[in-house]
Amino acid sequence: MIPSFSGFGLGLRKQHYADFLDHRIAVDFLEVISENFMIDGGRPRHILRDVRARYPVALHGVSMSIGSADGLDRAYLNRLRALVDDVDPLFVSDHLSWSRIEGFNSHDLLPLPYTEEALDIVSSNIDQAQDALGRAMLIENPSTYIDFAPADMTEWQFIDALCARTGCGLLLDINNVFVSASNHDFDPVAYLDGVPHDHVRQIHLAGHSHGDHLLIDTHDQAVPPSVWQLYAHVLTKLGPVATMIERDDAIPPLADLLVELSTARGISAGKMEEAA
Repeated sequence: MIPSFSGFGLGLRKQHYADFLDHRIAVDFLEVISENFMIDGGRPRHILRDVRARYPVALHGVSMSIGSADGLDRAYLNRLRALVDDVDPLFVSDHLSWSRIEGFNSHDLLPLPYTEEALDIVSSNIDQAQDALGRAMLIENPSTYIDFAPADMTEWQFIDALCARTGCGLLLDINNVFVSASNHDFDPVAYLDGVPHDHVRQIHLAGHSHGDHLLIDTHDQAVPPSVWQLYAHVLTKLGPVATMIERDDAIPPLADLLVELSTARGISAGKMEEAA
């Protein structure tokens, strides 16, 4: 079982490197995109080491392609293992999606069918990844814009079975739940009630944009009231959990993100008081 960590953090983006390296910022951890620091020509590893000397760091990947039917890329896993060994991260995570087939990488997080066959493939891939990394991973629920018929189970049932089979943890992205629920017309509360609560170790909070017919998980907006409400709901069901504000575009000043993080702290503290 992955150790618990109850803290509040931000995604580290280059606009704020100097803030975190030159000052002590009131965050409990930072999350970085794994691939930015594990490829030739990527961002300098010494920046990450300097940040890691000051704050706990989580590694969040976007290219493992955990749903690939042709298995995982061994060279990718070796590079990620080297990064893990270098920075000793709080968590290592990636997405319940696929992006690669026969050597071609779409560089997009593509959806999976929630079938027994897909469950077998993803479980095998997670086992391979966890063996290669020497630790259990967190898997993030995706935002999706199409679904597949037929399906053998709901997404939350798929995640529950995946965690039970592999021992992986869940990075629960509340915004992704809201986006997918709106796009596919299901109840987001039913989703949050159905995930394996004892496997949740981290939460992502973010904003989204409105397309012509769908919500789009753009990570370029502040966390909206709808997502805050779902966050407050699920906290009543979870043990200690790390919470992070995620922003990937239209990056605001750090002070704005810290205000959002303060909101998360306040909601969490209120729910703890209610539970007591």
